[in-house]
Amino acid sequence: MKKALKIIGIILVAAGAAFAAYVIVKNYVESKKVVIGNDAENYVSCSCCDDTFVSETVA
Repeated sequence: MKKALKIIGIILVAAGAAFAAYVIVKNYVESKKVVIGNDAENYVSCSCCDDTFVSETVA
């Protein structure tokens, strides 16, 4: 019985350590994200995908 409790305890400690590491890494990565602005403001349409696109190059 004691052996089973020790094994369960070890598993719980390992799971807790893994979760703590996950939270620390997640918070670190989120703090390093750079917000470049609104994606809608920076959107540039590709006119080559339009049906009415006329190429200015001479074939």
